[in-house]
Amino acid sequence: MKNSLLSDLLVPVLVAIFAAIMLVQFMQSTGQSAHAYSVSPKPAPEFTQTDAEAWLGSAPLKMSNLRGKVVLIDFWTYGCWNCYRSFPWMNDLERRYKDQDFQIIGIHTPEFEHEKERDNVVKKIEEFELDHPTMMDNDFGFWKRMGNRYWPTYYLIDKKGLVRYFFIGETHEGTDKAIAIESAIKTLLSET
Repeated sequence: MKNSLLSDLLVPVLVAIFAAIMLVQFMQSTGQSAHAYSVSPKPAPEFTQTDAEAWLGSAPLKMSNLRGKVVLIDFWTYGCWNCYRSFPWMNDLERRYKDQDFQIIGIHTPEFEHEKERDNVVKKIEEFELDHPTMMDNDFGFWKRMGNRYWPTYYLIDKKGLVRYFFIGETHEGTDKAIAIESAIKTLLSET
C-alpha cells in the first residue's frame, strides 16, 4: 500500500518534470519565447469525434460550422492542475468576447485511463463553469492531427479556418502570455 501511494504521487510529478524539460528544449530548438508561436497558416484539421456522446455542451461540430469566427482550441485534461489554473483566465476571456465572432472549443484529451470517463469530465466542466463546447478526444485523434504535445495548449484559428498561432502552458490574466493571446485574438477578429 505504501509503495502504491508513493507511486501514485511520484508519477504525476515525474510527468510534469519531463513535460517542462521537453518544453524548454522545444523553445530552445525553435528560438521562440514562451509567449506566442506564430505558424505558417494551415487549414485546421476536422474534429475527429462525430458521436454525440463525445461532445459536451454542444452537438458534434465541424470546422465548417465555425467559419467566420476566431476559434481558440484549448487542449486540456482534468488531471492537469495547469489546466485548472488557466480556467479563470479563459472563462473571463470568453465572457469579454461573447458578443464578437469568437468561440472557445475545449478538447479534453486524457493523460490517464480514468480521465476517459465521460461523467468525470462532465463533473469537472460543471465545477470549473466551462460554458463552451468540449470534445472528448479519448483516442488522441485530434491531438495527433494538430500535432499537439502539451497540456494546456491553445491554438488560434482565424475566420477562414486556418491555424495561425499556438501558445503553451498555464495562463493567467495580466501575464505576458495572456496579453499576447488577447492581442492575437484582436488581430484575427479585425481581419475580414
